[in-house]
Amino acid sequence: MTMEMTYFRKGFGLKRDIEDDLRADYHSQLVGTIREQGHTMSVGDITISLAKEFGFCYGVDRAVEYAYETRTKFPDKRIFLVGEIIHNPHVNAKLESMGIAVLGYDPEGEFDFSGITADDVVLMPAFGVSVEDFNRLRAIGCVVVDTTCGSVLNVWKRVARYAKDGFTAVVHGKDYHEETKATVSQALRYDGGKYLIVRNMEETSTLRRFIEKADNLAEMETTFRHKVSQGFDFTRDLERIGVANQTTMLANESLAIAKRIGESLAQRYGERQLDSHFRSFDTICSATQERQDAVIELIDESLDVMIVIGGYNSSNTNNLAQICSRKVTTYHIGDATCIDPASGRIRHKPVDTIEEVVREDWLEDVRRIGITAGASTPNNKIGEAIERILESKGLAVPV
Repeated sequence: MTMEMTYFRKGFGLKRDIEDDLRADYHSQLVGTIREQGHTMSVGDITISLAKEFGFCYGVDRAVEYAYETRTKFPDKRIFLVGEIIHNPHVNAKLESMGIAVLGYDPEGEFDFSGITADDVVLMPAFGVSVEDFNRLRAIGCVVVDTTCGSVLNVWKRVARYAKDGFTAVVHGKDYHEETKATVSQALRYDGGKYLIVRNMEETSTLRRFIEKADNLAEMETTFRHKVSQGFDFTRDLERIGVANQTTMLANESLAIAKRIGESLAQRYGERQLDSHFRSFDTICSATQERQDAVIELIDESLDVMIVIGGYNSSNTNNLAQICSRKVTTYHIGDATCIDPASGRIRHKPVDTIEEVVREDWLEDVRRIGITAGASTPNNKIGEAIERILESKGLAVPV
C-alpha cells in the first residue's frame, strides 16, 4: 500500500456523522449559559466567573473529532491509540469504550507495537509521536491517522530547520512529556542534529554560565545528563543554538529563557556575531497564550478562590494553576468528583506536587469563585464541577 492510501491527517469528511455524539459526550448547557451571561453567574450568595478562554482548544477539538471520525470510517477494523490522545482521563476512557485500544510501553520504555498488523488502524495523539515511532508504524504498513496539533507541527519545523542549518535545538519543556520527546526527535532527522532540553529558569542559569564562562562542566553534566541527544559535547554543541519550546509551557517563561540565552551568546561572541550563533522564533501556542492571559485577567478581580480543572498530568493545566496560585487560593482538581458536597471537602493537587490532598470546609466564607480549565478538559466536566460547587452550598442550578 502507498503512503497516500495509509496515512491520513486531514479528516475523513464525517463531521456531520459524529457531531451529535460529540455534543452528547462533551457539551454542557450550563457552561453555555454562563458564557452567554458574560462568563458570570450568581446564585444565592455565590458568584461564579469563568475565564474568557478555557477548556478544549482547536487542536484538542480536532484530535477528538478525528478519533470519532476514525471509528466511523473503520467500523470493522481494530483501532489503536499511541498513548493518550490528550491528557484527560474521561476523553481517553470514552475512546476506549468505543473500542479504541490504548498502546502501552514495552520493558525498554518504548511504545509496544508488537501486536499491530498491516490490517490495523493506529491513531497518533495530539502531542505527536517521535520520528522513530512514526517510522516504525509506517514499516508495519498499517493505516496511520495523525491528529498531531498544528501548533506542535510548527515547532517541529523550527527544530528540524535548526538541525539542518547546524544549530543545536535548546527546547524549553519537560523531558518526560510526550510532546517534548516528539519535538526533540525532529533534530535527529539530520546528520549531526543535536538537542538539549531545559526545564526552567534555574536550569537556564546553569546553561548560561557555561555559555559565558565554560567553568561549570560538572554541573552541566549533572543537570542535563538525561536531557541531551546521544553523544552530546557541551563544549562543541553549544556554540550555535536555536531555541524552541513545548507548546504548553508558561509563555512568559519560554520567551524569557530565549532572551537570556541570546544575551549569553551575545556576551560570548559579540553582538555583531550573534546571528551566526543564535536563533529564536516565537513558537508559543496561541491557545496556551490565550488561556494564560485569560486567567491573569480573571485573578485581577476580587476572587476568594480559583478552581482549575484538568488532568494532573496536563502541562498546560498545571501551568494555569501555577499562575493562579500566585495571587489567590487555588485548587487544581482532576474533575468534578474531587468536590464532595456531602462532606464539604475538596480533593486537589497543590502546585508543584504530585499527590492529592484533602481540604475541609473549603467553601467557608467563600463568595466569589473563579473557574478555568485546561485545554484537554471538556465542557461537560466543567459544568459538573459548577453543579457540585453550588450543591455544596445548598444551591440549585438555575433552570
